[in-house]
Amino acid sequence: MANHEQNKNILLELIKLPDNSRCADCGAPDPEWASSTLGVFVCLNCSGIHRSLSSRVKSIKLDFWDDKMVEFMKSNGNAKNQALYEKAVPPYYYQPKESDCVVLKEQWIRAKYERMEFTGETKYPPLSYTTGFYEGMLWKKGKENTQFLKRKFVLSEREFTLTYYNKENESKGPKALISIKDINATFQPEKIGHPNGLQITYQDDDHTRNLYVYHESPQEIVTWYNAIRAARYAYLRTAYPTGRDAELIPKITRNYLKEGYMEKTGPLQNEPFKKRWFVLDSQNRKLFYFKGQLDAEELGVVFIGTEKKGYAVKECVPKHAQGNKWKWGVMVETPKRQFVFMCEQDREQKEWLDALKQVLSRPMSPLHH
Repeated sequence: MANHEQNKNILLELIKLPDNSRCADCGAPDPEWASSTLGVFVCLNCSGIHRSLSSRVKSIKLDFWDDKMVEFMKSNGNAKNQALYEKAVPPYYYQPKESDCVVLKEQWIRAKYERMEFTGETKYPPLSYTTGFYEGMLWKKGKENTQFLKRKFVLSEREFTLTYYNKENESKGPKALISIKDINATFQPEKIGHPNGLQITYQDDDHTRNLYVYHESPQEIVTWYNAIRAARYAYLRTAYPTGRDAELIPKITRNYLKEGYMEKTGPLQNEPFKKRWFVLDSQNRKLFYFKGQLDAEELGVVFIGTEKKGYAVKECVPKHAQGNKWKWGVMVETPKRQFVFMCEQDREQKEWLDALKQVLSRPMSPLHH
């Protein structure tokens, strides 16, 4: 029993080391699990994925560790494993964080330890997202309805385009030819209602267009995601030849800072309130609003500048409340008008205020000016 306590204390000291103090796979702080097969320290969520890969996973605090296992953990650890399994991760490959969805974390772990894609030894066949060209079928939601239908998608890094076809017969030409210049991709499993749901957004004339797609295969949808990121990275390298990776990589794709329903009134602030789905894109400094959360195009957009340029965000109580069921107000002031939104709960009001103020406090780029 004394030996058991001694081994536990050794492991508890090991996870205090900087390299072991965060999950080896998603970076979550204070991991309390470990793979005694690989010698890495992981969080509870990633431990379940490791277990599904037939890796021996044990709790540091609750399970029994014998001397041999503890010695193995001491001689390995997160830094040594990352040097091996993450030796050749492409700069554009998305490495998931603690807050990311399960499909991204699972495929990152499988790509590392099961398929060993990043050890620098995988030469043939070339990986889908390194060839500069990718095509396949994705289930896509209809623009005007909720039905998902199979559509062919073709990604070309050379042309910097993503194309999709309405029918399998390509002779009729593409339904849309999307420039990589304006594209964004973000996983939206809850919104789309599928664990592998991906939202693709791009600029279509004066509108922002949303495509909602999924694939039955988790590996396939994550491959599509990283293929799009690879093409975006190639585009950014061309557009900004002197740009460093530290500057370019955050621009490849992004998750939206905040999404959710709020009620909105008109410019006179005496029009009836209507429930709308809002999306805050911090990179573009834009607050989009839609009739529903799976709409293809926005109803409107509010640009969020800086205080120096006459923009402000604050709590408010509407003067002429009409038709609003919710009572927690948010006001966005622009040089031209005031926008009044209502949240269902005070927690949501605080989250929206914090997110909007975060954008407000950031300096505008020359592009935004």
